[in-house]
Amino acid sequence: MLKFDMQKNPKQAYISMALLMAALVIFPFAAAPFGNSWVRIADMALLYIMLAVGLNIVVGFAGLLDLGYIAFYAIGAYLTALLASPQFATVLESLINMNPAVGEALASMLGEDIRTNGIHLSVWVIVPMAAALAGVFGALLGAPTLKLRGDYLAIVTLGFGEIIRIFMNNLNDPVNITNGPQGINMIDPIRVFGVNLAGEPGSRATVFIGSFSMPSVNAYYFLFLLLTIATVFVTSRLQHSRLGRAWVAIREDEIAAKAMGINTRNVKLLAFSMGATFGGVSGAMFASFQGFVSPESFSLMESIVVLAMVVVGGIGHIPGVVLGGVLLAALPEILRHTVEPLQQKLFGQVILEAEVLRQGLFGTALVGTMLSRPAGLWPSPKHEERPDADSDSKGQSTGVMAA
Repeated sequence: MLKFDMQKNPKQAYISMALLMAALVIFPFAAAPFGNSWVRIADMALLYIMLAVGLNIVVGFAGLLDLGYIAFYAIGAYLTALLASPQFATVLESLINMNPAVGEALASMLGEDIRTNGIHLSVWVIVPMAAALAGVFGALLGAPTLKLRGDYLAIVTLGFGEIIRIFMNNLNDPVNITNGPQGINMIDPIRVFGVNLAGEPGSRATVFIGSFSMPSVNAYYFLFLLLTIATVFVTSRLQHSRLGRAWVAIREDEIAAKAMGINTRNVKLLAFSMGATFGGVSGAMFASFQGFVSPESFSLMESIVVLAMVVVGGIGHIPGVVLGGVLLAALPEILRHTVEPLQQKLFGQVILEAEVLRQGLFGTALVGTMLSRPAGLWPSPKHEERPDADSDSKGQSTGVMAA
């Protein structure tokens, strides 16, 4: 069995990580005979894992229930769509129609080419901007909710997520920024060292690196895998840092943490902001991967699915959250591909549509998991449940930390 407990058994943890990495690298090549759809499912699962690990900072480490996390995903996606597609030309045109003086001044400042082609920044320029913008919105969400807890906090964050989605749906008049419910398409694909990960025109979505070639979905898979590993590494370091122990202290007992000198206001704002940052990066990757964004991709159900990944996997435990992300992102797609063929084989006809049965099985799996494993499929080890690093004596836990 794979074990990733670096404190109790570092040798076993390194062996487990090496085996897991080998399996992840081999996966797209092993799945190639079965078509590209399985690798594409893995691509989306990796994006959801990044989202779940980011949300785990807010919900798992700091204990702040957030039902609007998908809003930060939307912010990163729409920023990428605006700055890496022809959409900005539409924005400029509607701005000129509304206020000719301002529109023409902006056109002359940005250049005539933007008037017809829009802005096409590299996604690697946009990603830090998406992370920063999502982080700012995370702080803006956290600021008015500092005194709220439990259900009240959940309702406010739920409202924030819905407000962002409604804004994206209606921000097409008088200045057409988001193109409303029609969404934004023709978003530039990701390029790495000049290599187009979507494949050059006429290549049939094949990426060529020298004499080596691979399907586009494989190229995106390896990029998303690297970003996921980086996300897990950063959040793991945060968890075992001074700030991470402050989050856990607030989660366990906010009043005691405040009494011991922790600045709970700033620490909670940092949790919202840093969690949102990962959502913004994931959104930017999603927009470039799909080439299209619309408000339907950022519904409340998406927030609930990401939260379910955290809770089902093991709240506050990064390997558990990754496991939850893999299962809940991949399981519905696997059911989509297998439900109807299985019915045809067993009954000779499709009795229940794949979408209906898929959602039913998905819900049943969640309820069954929570009944049998209320702490999650892979709960946090006992020694991670409370901060120990500031204890003066070995084996003693104070449960709090200095500011």
